Amino acid sequence: MAEDVDRRTHEVYESLHGTEEFTELRRRYRGFAIPATVAFLLWYLTYVVMSNWATDFMNIRLVGNINVALVFGLLQFATTFLIAVLYARYSNAKLDPLARELDERYIAVRKSDREGR
Repeated sequence: MAEDVDRRTHEVYESLHGTEEFTELRRRYRGFAIPATVAFLLWYLTYVVMSNWATDFMNIRLVGNINVALVFGLLQFATTFLIAVLYARYSNAKLDPLARELDERYIAVRKSDREGR
């Protein structure tokens, strides 16, 4: 019996996986996640490289004991929070509606499977 449930669940997922909506959901997700990840990694690696090989620049004092390296380091945190906020907004506007639609279809098919037994 458990195998039947697993098989039916797999079949429902496979049918949803092949829809245009699912493909669009993945495309939209990748359209945000990949560029954001690449941009952040480049920004982070710039910080690391400059900390190792541009020490004179990173040691420039801006105000009191605050130097360029400290500002860059703090900007890493700010960038992380900014990306999280931008992703949340993007997800709410572009990903969640499609995901909800697919979830509702999945639930409807599973419910009809249970009622049809």
